[in-house]
Amino acid sequence: MTVRTDNRLGDAPMRPVACRSCGTTVLARKSSWAQTTVQWSAEAVAACTSWDPGCSIRGELPVCHPLRDSIARAVVDGDLPVIDDGR
Repeated sequence: MTVRTDNRLGDAPMRPVACRSCGTTVLARKSSWAQTTVQWSAEAVAACTSWDPGCSIRGELPVCHPLRDSIARAVVDGDLPVIDDGR
């Protein structure tokens, strides 16, 4: 079986986003207004003051609400582009 190369990150790489609450930094990418990819490092998980493994969105992954707000702010400020903004 041949593994298909994922070129999406080459076209629009993940960008660092710092949490406006605790300052920890993750890598993020907004593929669309509804889809966000976040890559946490072990250091970011350890530094996050709001990481709540008991809290999840639709039962999937733990979430940090202040970081989610920081990512939204990065989009509004133009620091994190939305790849397919539907316009």
